[in-house]
Amino acid sequence: MAAPVFTQSEAIKVQTFLRLKLNPELKVQIRNRPDECAEIYIGKECLGVVSKNVEEGETSYSFELTILDIDLDDM
Repeated sequence: MAAPVFTQSEAIKVQTFLRLKLNPELKVQIRNRPDECAEIYIGKECLGVVSKNVEEGETSYSFELTILDIDLDDM
């Protein structure tokens, strides 16, 4: 079975949700190749990815935030 494709309409809905919950400047950007993920940005910085999951006919989205060790150096 093929992986679910993250569509532009889903990206808009997820972006609206994440802007309300996390940050109004957040942007969900579809990748150039069709796959189950989209990238999450604030400004030009990519924070992580949101993945589309389909199991037993139900769809959910998982947000993975990436924190590099060098990002923590000034903390």
